[in-house]
Amino acid sequence: MNARTKTEMRKILKEIQQGKFAKQWIRENAAGRRKYDKMLKQDLDRPIEKVGYALRARMPWLDQGR
Repeated sequence: MNARTKTEMRKILKEIQQGKFAKQWIRENAAGRRKYDKMLKQDLDRPIEKVGYALRARMPWLDQGR
């Protein structure tokens, strides 16, 4: 972690503590979650997620607690 990362993390924490993040999420959710769904799709298309999905499929004990 470097100084830029710490600064960004502090900024995000402040947004959470002040309720800004919650307000943004409520607006995003009410508007149909377009930005969220786009970001989620981008994340799920990453190679690490595809590998993780394949690995978890080979570990049936992960679902036993559900």
